[in-house]
Parts: sequence; C-alpha cells; structure tokens
Amino acid sequence: MATIGTLQRLSATSLSKLILAAQEAAAAGDSTPSLAIIDVRDDDYIGGHIKGSQNVPSRTLDAMLPTLVRQLQDKDTVVFHCALSQQRGPSAALRYLRERERLLPTWNARAREGDDDAPKPKEQKVYVLDRGFVGWQELFGTDERLTEGYRPELWKDGYWG
Repeated sequence: MATIGTLQRLSATSLSKLILAAQEAAAAGDSTPSLAIIDVRDDDYIGGHIKGSQNVPSRTLDAMLPTLVRQLQDKDTVVFHCALSQQRGPSAALRYLRERERLLPTWNARAREGDDDAPKPKEQKVYVLDRGFVGWQELFGTDERLTEGYRPELWKDGYWG
C-alpha cells in the first residue's frame, strides 16, 4: 500500500518534457493523451496553471475521487500538485492511489465475469510535482506552450498569497 513516503516526485523539467511530447503526439493525430495533471489548489489557483491540467480543488477531492479514478483509468501517467506540493498535492496523490487500489478488485472481477462495460484500467505511474506550481512558474510561467493564464504580478515575490 502506498504511503506519503513512497510517493514518487517528478521535476518540473521532466513534466515539461512529458507535456511537450503529448502535444507533439496530439499534433501527429494521436488523440489519446496518456498524461493527466491534477491541480488540487483551491483559491490559490488564480494566477496561472499548467496547460492541460484539471483543477480539482482539495476541498472537493473526497467527493470527486471515484469519478476521478474512473476518468483517469486509461492514463499512463498522473501527476498531482498544489502550490508547493508539500501537503495537498501529496495527500491527493495518496488518496487517489488508495481509491484506485480499492476499486481495482471490483473492476477485475467484473471483467472476469464477462462484463463488457467493466473498466479496463492500465498500470499507472502516479507522481507529485516537485516544488508544485511555485517551482513550475519559476521555470515555465511565461512559456505559453506549458502554462495558461499566467499572471506574473501575482508571483513577483515567489509565492501567490
């Protein structure tokens, strides 16, 4: 079973390479993105976000988890983050992994019984973005290929708030 200590971290540079590769694949006609980025920031979401990310505020995560696990079942890689990826991001990744582990036996049993509608989840790599959006925006805030809605005036002191 996953723990906070066993969660894998992903650097902003590594994530940027995954995003750019996914964009290239999409441009070449591959319409099945294998990457999902889940931003669990709440009110601090203002000021920019990683391009293509999905905002699932941490205060709504518990209610959204079963749906989120089903939505992301076909992704190869799922990356969670918050502002600093010290609390909300790791906690969200851990809760996601545990919910996925909870649902897998049910999905597998349905598939064995011949249920054609049973989810067919892939193996997934689940990461936490190292240094969160604060670290991300320092490197890629102004890169429009990687960041949307960036408001540099909110980040002039290094952290929104």
